[in-house]
Amino acid sequence: MRKVLRAVLTIPALAGLVLPALIAAGLTGAVLAAPVRYDVPEPTAQFRAPKDTAHQAGFEAAQGNCQTCHSVDYIATQPPGKGKAFWEAEVSKMIKIYHAPIDEADGRAIATYLSDTY
Repeated sequence: MRKVLRAVLTIPALAGLVLPALIAAGLTGAVLAAPVRYDVPEPTAQFRAPKDTAHQAGFEAAQGNCQTCHSVDYIATQPPGKGKAFWEAEVSKMIKIYHAPIDEADGRAIATYLSDTY
């Protein structure tokens, strides 16, 4: 009896039985699977549009100056709601410490835009 089982249940014979069963199980699972739904997160690789037209100049100045040195992700990942003093200090640091070529008027507009938007 053992010799008969050994002869019948060789590795190729087992593969011939098991492999189709695994494929059938996989296909059945794929057919019965429910679609996955998720909300796409807010994009962080671009500046958020200003909340009102008063901050359009700061938005444009930020696009033209801030992305020269770093990505928008750097700004978007800062703690939210820090206020105008925080952003004025950040913009001032970029100008005075890191020598960012931003003029004063643009710096003020950028800080106002960032404090209102982020």
